[in-house]
Amino acid sequence: MFYWVVKAVLGPFLRLFRPWADGTDNVPRTGAAIIASNHLSFSDHFFAPLPLSRKVVFLAKAEYFTGRGLKGLLSRAFFSGMGEIPVDRSGGAAGERALRTGLRVLAQGQLLGIYPEGTRTPDGRLYRGKTGVARMALEARVPVIPCAMVGTFEFQPPGKLTPRPWVRPGVRFGKPLDFSRYHGLESDRLVLRAVTDEIMYEIMKLAGQEYVDSYAQRSKTVRPLALRHRRHTAEPAQPGGAAGNGSAASDETGTGVAGRAETGTGVAGRAETGTGVAGRAETGGGLVVGEPGNGHAGNDAATQPTGTVADTSHE
Repeated sequence: MFYWVVKAVLGPFLRLFRPWADGTDNVPRTGAAIIASNHLSFSDHFFAPLPLSRKVVFLAKAEYFTGRGLKGLLSRAFFSGMGEIPVDRSGGAAGERALRTGLRVLAQGQLLGIYPEGTRTPDGRLYRGKTGVARMALEARVPVIPCAMVGTFEFQPPGKLTPRPWVRPGVRFGKPLDFSRYHGLESDRLVLRAVTDEIMYEIMKLAGQEYVDSYAQRSKTVRPLALRHRRHTAEPAQPGGAAGNGSAASDETGTGVAGRAETGTGVAGRAETGTGVAGRAETGGGLVVGEPGNGHAGNDAATQPTGTVADTSHE
């Protein structure tokens, strides 16, 4: 009930920014389904569910619910009112609990919203998806609605509290993706990676974003280290001592809604597995441990089309 009160109060204010929506007919009016979206901005929480007549339950990071003081109280009240469920992103057992929480929402016949990238994009590009979305879709046996937020990165850039009213935010919903051909294979790591890549590919087409074959959280970690390294090496060496190199070992582990390491292929390719839409293998964090998998129509003989399982060795 509180969800509809919050939406009724915020709706008229949000419409002052002239948001647009496309493909809302692709969202089923009844029954469970997953809405898998890119994540450009904090404002996605407002504009993604705004044009829909159904309640969308999003999995949100637990930090939104654990703040102190008046700000923490308001944050808890808002996100609880928006129907969002806190999720511990520390990994391990917390990741399994997050997955079970999502499955309970779907078992109730509701719409579950999830950001497969695991965090907001640092630069407006689309990053590699975590395989938790695939596991939930296969275990619950529900369709996945690809969703693309458009313009919200420019509307409210990272670190900015106030929006830019001259930018029109939008949302685009794609046709439901049916993965019934994979039912019973939710424990197959290659299948989970293939399903996730297909979802991310559809989001990429809807959003028109550049794809990056690495995890967004890893990018957020590596970029500050690289900037620090450039600043450090630009300083002249001090007399009597050598300048430090300021470098740091590359951390191949990313974190998301649940962060165990996984290996798989992305949607946008590199030379190891061919060119085009099939990706190179790399390690990052995800809901489920993954393994070398297939991409989407790569040109190398080692890459299998989506919908098949590549015959590759496990880690």
